[in-house]
Amino acid sequence: MPRLDDDQVALISKALADPKRFEMLRRIAAANDAPTCSCVREWLGLSPATISHHLRELEAAGLINIERVGKFAHISFRRDVWNAYTDRLRAL
Repeated sequence: MPRLDDDQVALISKALADPKRFEMLRRIAAANDAPTCSCVREWLGLSPATISHHLRELEAAGLINIERVGKFAHISFRRDVWNAYTDRLRAL
């Protein structure tokens, strides 16, 4: 499990503060297969530019991985980072 420093914990908290981004992460985490950007668009009805922005924020926080295959981007939830984050919160 990764060890998160205070800056990483703050970055994750900031990323999760946006309700749409949190909903996006929740759905990505619940997906059986790695969803694509078009799946996220169908789920939330957001513009491609808005989806791209939110995904960049989640990726920068370390909560997701984006694997580009051709013209598609497959998104996976980083459960190891999530667990490290929630462990840090529980330790408060």
